Amino acid sequence: MTRVPSVKPFGACYRTENVPGTRVGYAVPDIQLVLHSNDVVWRINGANSMVTVRRDVICLGFLDGGVNARTSVVIGGLQLEDNLIEFDLASNRLGFSSTLLGLRTNCANFNFAPTASGRYVM
Repeated sequence: MTRVPSVKPFGACYRTENVPGTRVGYAVPDIQLVLHSNDVVWRINGANSMVTVRRDVICLGFLDGGVNARTSVVIGGLQLEDNLIEFDLASNRLGFSSTLLGLRTNCANFNFAPTASGRYVM
């Protein structure tokens, strides 16, 4: 990938030539957020990590909070798009999927009605 000058507010920007698109966004390395164990990993792929800022330029969609950041980490709308998040308040747990695009669906057409088994149909 060829680095190009930053496009505010993003820092790391690249030319799109030689970066093929896939069903799950640009073909860039996955970002893996390893939570409490190596078995609990949230994979963020090109659709949720790269922002198209011009027809020929993409940028890493994470922002630097600065020297006096108000929070340590913020997961933004781009990272959450087409991922399912489940808040289990009774068990004080958080569940998540990686992108639904890999399953050939997205949040816009996901069937949120549970089946008789309690599972959701995709």
